[in-house]
Amino acid sequence: MNAQELRNLETELSEQYEAIKQRGLNLDLTRGKPSTDQLNLSNGLLGDIAQQALADASLRNYGGLLGIPEARKLFSQVIGVKPDETLVGGNSSLTLMYFAAHFAMHLGANGPDTAWIKEDGPIKMLAPVPGYDRHFSVSETLGIELIPVPLLDDGPDMDEIERLVKADPLIKGIWCVPRFSNPTGHVYSDAVVARFAELGNMAGSNFRIFWDNAYAIHFLNEDAPQLANIMDACRKAGTEDSVYIFGSTSKVTFAGAGVAFMGLSEKNLAVFSKQLGMTQIGPDKINQLRHVEFFQSYDKLLNHMKLHAELLRPRFDAVLKGLEKGLAGTGAGEWITPQGGYFISFNTLPGLATEVVAMAAEAGVKLTPAGATFPYGKDPENKNIRIAPSVPTVADIEAATDVFVTCVKLATVRQWLKAA
Repeated sequence: MNAQELRNLETELSEQYEAIKQRGLNLDLTRGKPSTDQLNLSNGLLGDIAQQALADASLRNYGGLLGIPEARKLFSQVIGVKPDETLVGGNSSLTLMYFAAHFAMHLGANGPDTAWIKEDGPIKMLAPVPGYDRHFSVSETLGIELIPVPLLDDGPDMDEIERLVKADPLIKGIWCVPRFSNPTGHVYSDAVVARFAELGNMAGSNFRIFWDNAYAIHFLNEDAPQLANIMDACRKAGTEDSVYIFGSTSKVTFAGAGVAFMGLSEKNLAVFSKQLGMTQIGPDKINQLRHVEFFQSYDKLLNHMKLHAELLRPRFDAVLKGLEKGLAGTGAGEWITPQGGYFISFNTLPGLATEVVAMAAEAGVKLTPAGATFPYGKDPENKNIRIAPSVPTVADIEAATDVFVTCVKLATVRQWLKAA
């Protein structure tokens, strides 16, 4: 387009944008929460389990720090470890991640002498980007420096990761969302998982992979790519002590009343459980029993996730169809079509993400703040935007996507005009 054509288009898009603002929309696509319809899938958890709970007094008493055996058996299958390598806790895997990072930093991943804080220099963790803001917040809160590494189509840039950990023994860990990565939806390839397993052989002492497999069973399509088993790969490499695996039912049952679980080597479990025992005497075993009784088997758990997919798929399709219809071939941005997880990752042209998010908010559509998917909230190219379509109705998502597309187009045309 020449300058005059761009000016004409800018006028047309500005009129559309002003008309949208007059509609008084109030739509929120900021967080990946389950919708009420999804929560209702698990209302059976509220059934009476009094008979089972009364049959075993230990369920109602202190103790059982590692979780009840039935829960350890069930949820070990979600994260791909043995039941005796599984710890089942309260409702938040983020709590387990924070404890794991805090313990490694201050108490030592392998005893007091191995505490990261005793190292001579600033402790660092690697952060594949774009990534999960709450991971970054844990490191920032503990005073751990974050080093971004690019997330590629098959997973993080392993050449860069290997170069960094070999060069700097103060790099003590890496955050990961390996299946349906937050926010891109990427699934780490088998080759990448195998290279992760070797990191413990090349990194500094007491290095830990924080393998947050939050979306292990959150597929949108049943033929979605599978994820190789990191614990099996680590065992083969002799590095099983280098990985912590996390998961939860936060988006499986009730987000605020689920169960979280963690997979660790036998050695790590002994150390971690001793440290965890200083914070609690035991988890909510009644809630764990409730989940075991509700699901009964791993196969039934997977069938439950198919019901989630049926509710989520139309919402994702609404966003993707809107982006395709409004932006395909325009050069105004790019996006990834995920096959699972809770997000759609969109890249504007460099320099426009903050402007697009602000414009959308003014038009009544709230998005995750630009930069949230990078450490310290700083996207160096200011282009990544995370879209979370799980909560609104399909009609509201269609409306929100139309607003988003208009904002992207208008911001892009204005940038082109400045360069014309």
